[in-house]
Amino acid sequence: MHRLRAAAVLLTSLAAAAPGLSPLPAAADAAAGPALTVNPFAGWHLINRDIYGMNFADATLEQELRLPVDRWGGNATTRYNYLLDTGNHASDWYFENIPNQVADPSKLPAGSSADQFVEKDRAAGAATVMTVPLIGWVPKSRQQTCGFSVAKYGPQQSTDPWDPDCGNGVKPDGTDITGNDPTDTSMPAGADFVAGWVKYLDATYGDAAHGGVRFYDLDNEPDIWFSTHRDVHPQGAGYDEMKSSTYAVASAIKATDPGAKTLGPVGWGWNSLIYSGLDQQTCGIQGGSCWSNPPDRAAHGGVEFAAWYLQQMAAYQKAHGVRILDYFDNHWYPQASGVSSEADDPATQALRLRSTRSLWDPTYTDESWINQPVQAIPRMQQLVAQNYPGTKTAISEYNWGALDKIDGGIAEADILGIFGRQGLDLATLWSPPASTDPGAFAFRMYLNYDGKGDGFGNLGITASSADQGQLSVYGARRTGDGSLTVMVVNKTTGDLTSPLSIAGLRPNATAHVYQYGQANTAAISTLPDQAITRGQTSMTFPAYSITELVIPRSSCN
Repeated sequence: MHRLRAAAVLLTSLAAAAPGLSPLPAAADAAAGPALTVNPFAGWHLINRDIYGMNFADATLEQELRLPVDRWGGNATTRYNYLLDTGNHASDWYFENIPNQVADPSKLPAGSSADQFVEKDRAAGAATVMTVPLIGWVPKSRQQTCGFSVAKYGPQQSTDPWDPDCGNGVKPDGTDITGNDPTDTSMPAGADFVAGWVKYLDATYGDAAHGGVRFYDLDNEPDIWFSTHRDVHPQGAGYDEMKSSTYAVASAIKATDPGAKTLGPVGWGWNSLIYSGLDQQTCGIQGGSCWSNPPDRAAHGGVEFAAWYLQQMAAYQKAHGVRILDYFDNHWYPQASGVSSEADDPATQALRLRSTRSLWDPTYTDESWINQPVQAIPRMQQLVAQNYPGTKTAISEYNWGALDKIDGGIAEADILGIFGRQGLDLATLWSPPASTDPGAFAFRMYLNYDGKGDGFGNLGITASSADQGQLSVYGARRTGDGSLTVMVVNKTTGDLTSPLSIAGLRPNATAHVYQYGQANTAAISTLPDQAITRGQTSMTFPAYSITELVIPRSSCN
């Protein structure tokens, strides 16, 4: 029996034994798929392992995956007070200060939840991305308090079910409460506060060069503070505020720990590249022509926000001889309806899987209110090249949804391949999948497909598909053992048989094959070895599957 046919029979029998799983069609039922080509001698570029990161990763999964990076981020970290181990949960939860539960509050800051996070990462060998405040406010005490007290500011549309005095800051008539007192919950905290935290972390865990915290995110989505943190920052952050706060806080971090790397401005998405928070707020109210000629931009030479921000960071380095921004960081969530949610109807599945093209494809018009090519990663890289060369690029939050479903796992595998091919420097998924989710298996395919720590290569090479909408293909060499790795992602609901051409192999080469897909969502399967004769073979890639070929150095010229 043909090896691929035998593999299909084996997988079909496994699926039949597993309740709720659909058996794969036999290979004979597969449609003709696009041609795949791999050239190990072209397109060489390093793949930074930091692209395989997460936010708040589970400790067990983090260790199993050998996760490279773990981020402490999100709205609740914008106003985190490390001295009190208390954060404000902003509009996510009634603008409340909620103290974290620690064994002995009298020993704080030692033993805080932030400390525990760093220790978890150190145990797994992962680098920490710590979010520090630029907003200028942190909780003033460990007492649970809220920004819009009903007793103080009157009835509100919604209140905390467990604390009815804490409201959402919206009056019963639908208008926002204004003029509240920020000191109800918070106290001022500037660059000295951040420097104190960095100094504490260095003293506790070593500096960035000696095992301590390596990365600092310069707050979280400051361009929408006027919404998420409007109890203390009701006015959108403008060009000048972002410049001055970044100068103050980032330089303080560098003065305290010169080896630490900073990431900014950590915007929420597409609009973050174009508009300041102040312009987003102003034009959101005014509408119309404001969006084409926003006032804050007009006051700064008509330069879009991200370009202007990078220019100011370059100007600081030129004036002071110190680079205070190491990574240009922007969040990316697909804006097409339903994609970054748990929606999983057939139309949303198809949209989810094709919308990954917004990360790179100049021919793909984003199917959302954006309604134009996004090219997220090349666009960020071009902004850096034009305005602050040498700055790396990062996406410290992204999520294409449905990580607990097979199509979400397939989309995540495609995204990780795109990150590596496009030369992104760092990425952290929000939020992490459960260990048993397809989204977690997407990471396993790149980081630990065999349970022994073997993963996708770190030296990217040219790999192309005649139709990446059907089959995506990514290639890389492992410089450690010389193996060639090829990842093929079937984003369709049908089996596809495609010719695969790989240059530079010996006449009779062999590939080890690992596969994950809807036939068995509980494990990565090891398939029979695939023969590759004179660099040519044909393979059937099952519907909604991820297939990794590992070609040993002995089969390569």
